[in-house]
Amino acid sequence: MRIKVCGITRAADLQGLTDNQADFAGFIFYEKSPRFAANKIDARTVRETAGIRKVGVFVNATAEQVLRTVADYALDMVQLHGDETPAFCAAIRETVPVIKAFRIGDNVDWQTLLTPYIPVTDYFLFDTASVKGYGGTGERFNWELLQQYPFEHPFLLSGGITPEDAEIISELKLPALFAVDINSKFEEAPGVKNMEKVKLFLAEIRK
Repeated sequence: MRIKVCGITRAADLQGLTDNQADFAGFIFYEKSPRFAANKIDARTVRETAGIRKVGVFVNATAEQVLRTVADYALDMVQLHGDETPAFCAAIRETVPVIKAFRIGDNVDWQTLLTPYIPVTDYFLFDTASVKGYGGTGERFNWELLQQYPFEHPFLLSGGITPEDAEIISELKLPALFAVDINSKFEEAPGVKNMEKVKLFLAEIRK
């Protein structure tokens, strides 16, 4: 099970993820987010950090903005967390692998929602639909819905995952589950990670 830790804003936390062999670090480039990375962690620090895959998270940004940030921060992947079209995903994917995020509510029509995006993305990410915004809400959707997921296209599971969820996640029988995305429940404050909680979760998931 791979682990993505999202909402990184500090060089110390990025180093902590590398030291503990997390798979992905997520940097949010959405100005309305309390975890907005661009004014907190400099591009050079991210660019020069090796040993972890770096993911830029964008919400309805322009293609120019996305690609410029990919170059500045040497990002390995892009997560599109807004209302981006399949055509937009396809254009970005010519430069960098794409994770397309979807907000899941009480019901989901997997075929209608996802089919147009399968050819133009590398991964999906499922987060919790919320009136509070585009993710990072700390709320969890009904994971039972994932039992009806009809595709082989790999996905990341996100949305309100807590340190205590490691055992439950380990027991999920979901062949396409590629990685777990953790964020707000592993923080002292928005963008300030509790590395001890992250470390314990990593150890528990990998047992």
